[in-house]
Amino acid sequence: MQTFLWGALPYIVIAILVTGLVWRYRYDKFGWTTRSSESYERRILNIASPMFHYGLLFVLAGHLMGLFVPSSWTDALGLHEHGYNLLSLFAGTAAGVLAVVGILMLIYRRRTTPAVFLATTRNDKLMYLVLLTAIVMGLVAKLTHAGLAKGYDYRATIAPWARSLFLLQPKTGLMAQAPIPFQIHAVIGMLLFALVPFTRLVHMFSAPIHYLFRPYIVYRSRDPRGLSEAPVRRGWEGIGS
Repeated sequence: MQTFLWGALPYIVIAILVTGLVWRYRYDKFGWTTRSSESYERRILNIASPMFHYGLLFVLAGHLMGLFVPSSWTDALGLHEHGYNLLSLFAGTAAGVLAVVGILMLIYRRRTTPAVFLATTRNDKLMYLVLLTAIVMGLVAKLTHAGLAKGYDYRATIAPWARSLFLLQPKTGLMAQAPIPFQIHAVIGMLLFALVPFTRLVHMFSAPIHYLFRPYIVYRSRDPRGLSEAPVRRGWEGIGS
């Protein structure tokens, strides 16, 4: 089981993620969207959506820093283990709580707004459940193994394991040493990534890069009376000579 969870499952998830994204882009380009429901309800959405997205963005940034930036690098910058522990504890908890509150508000909106609820699929419900569980479990793992003086140093076990996956030499023993809440969080997180290509979360891999290169859009105002002063003429107008 240890070999499967920490040595095989990550690669299975990566394979599903990559092939799923290719399949979705090739055969379901019009479905590559968040299926926005803004037109149905905006008051709660305008509060909940930024909370969720910013919270999740900070959570992901924290994971990337914790898993893929070695402690020797942060030590060289003057951020030693005690300072990193406090940063992870307070900033990570704040980001997680922000994301959780945002998700709960989005679920409340989806359940109490008839038009939005009717547009909710089983796929959406599964996505919300796994996403919420992953973040909550991350908070539980952090808060049950953290303290102001010292917390669990996951950069000594979980982080080297995560980096070893990209070297194709998974150090399964390191992950097996991690506390059970961290292991559960990791498994749910991998399940979430496997679901991404098949849910609305696929939009996280889209970036509006084309906006940087699109031509300017020229807007023309209408006559306030709704009428044009120029007479209406049929056909092409001459351009003069």
